[in-house]
Amino acid sequence: MSESLSTVSFQPAHDDDLDRRVARFEAPALGTSLGQIVTSIGGYLAVCAAMYATAGISYGFVLALAPVAAGFLVRTFIIQHDCGHGAYFRSWRWNQTLGIACSLLTLAPYLSWRRQHAGHHRVWNNLDSRDSGADIYSYCLTVEEYRALPRWRRRWYRVTRNAVVANLILPPLVFLVLYRLPFDMPARWRQERRGVHLTNLALVALYGTLGLVAGFDRLVLVQLPVTVLASIIGVWLFTVQHRSDRAVWARDGEWNRQTASVDGTTYLRLPRLLQWFTGNIGLHHIHHLNSTIPNYRLQQAHDALRESCTIPAMPFHKAFRAMFCVLWDERRRRMVTFRESASGAAT
Repeated sequence: MSESLSTVSFQPAHDDDLDRRVARFEAPALGTSLGQIVTSIGGYLAVCAAMYATAGISYGFVLALAPVAAGFLVRTFIIQHDCGHGAYFRSWRWNQTLGIACSLLTLAPYLSWRRQHAGHHRVWNNLDSRDSGADIYSYCLTVEEYRALPRWRRRWYRVTRNAVVANLILPPLVFLVLYRLPFDMPARWRQERRGVHLTNLALVALYGTLGLVAGFDRLVLVQLPVTVLASIIGVWLFTVQHRSDRAVWARDGEWNRQTASVDGTTYLRLPRLLQWFTGNIGLHHIHHLNSTIPNYRLQQAHDALRESCTIPAMPFHKAFRAMFCVLWDERRRRMVTFRESASGAAT
């Protein structure tokens, strides 16, 4: 299978057949789900324990372990994500309970995050529904819309979509600060708004107790680098899967779920170890095609589609360019960078 994103196109099977092929992998396996909890949440807690134990001996060793702990935390977030889709257990109650438990580690309030993420799944890569449940990481302007903005708004758009700002500065701010406030939720989201406050209270109790036991200085020295790294990794993974130069956006009349799944998101081919730590999220096209498939069955669903479809892959080393694709060029029907939009040059 070619890795060229510009020369390989998706050739769908019959719509019903496409859905049928992946629907076979919806059912969660209890043993596998429980095993992932042990390896993911258990792995995260074990590495963090080692970091706390050695913080007074060698902080260099603590920092060396931080990427490992962040990897386990990203994997824990994938479990929370699956619970939000009702994909991790057959029981709705179990999904809710585990999702809320995971949120105390990921810092993302479960109920509000679940509802906002459901909005993303309704409108992704639809140019006529961008103001309904979208966010800056899966939202974009067209080149024409960007050019029509007043100068100060163009500058603000460039700042917030700048690769350093959007992928290094904002992610920790989102998880540490913005998720603590229900500022972007309608008043009618009473349960979700209450969930934010209850999550905050639980976090104060959990980390306050940990700080009293281990020391608040050690708490910051251990948890802060892990949270920062995990948020950056998680947001980057989400960004590049919706903003690659081959991601297709469409108007209402052209948009459909299957095309938006496979052509509007990516198959990010990660090294095997990174694929494990990221819970197969690189198979994002399958997740959008059927969000009730648990993460550990996405590879099987992808392999089943390859029997009848050609699915373009984005190699890991090419994914970093996707951070700079921030505008949709309706004339060329591709995502472009600010420089490309200004020059009009095709690449």
